[in-house]
Amino acid sequence: MRKMEFKMERSGLLEIGQQITVTEGELPSNYYYTIDPSLAMSANIPFRNRLVSREGTVVDIIENARGFYVTVEFDEPEVDK
Repeated sequence: MRKMEFKMERSGLLEIGQQITVTEGELPSNYYYTIDPSLAMSANIPFRNRLVSREGTVVDIIENARGFYVTVEFDEPEVDK
């Protein structure tokens, strides 16, 4: 299972166990992913680590001094970093 972290600006938008879908965006040398409908956004992902799945499950939500971070698990192999 592949896990990805997304930045969420406010609490209460997602819940652990919730099924989500993501939309892929493309930059000149990276992809980024947004949890629909614009609830949270991933960091930039290199082309070689492109996400294949478009559906996942929220497995963790943490709050720290920098905001809220959502971990989503996708049904595909983990990538090398």
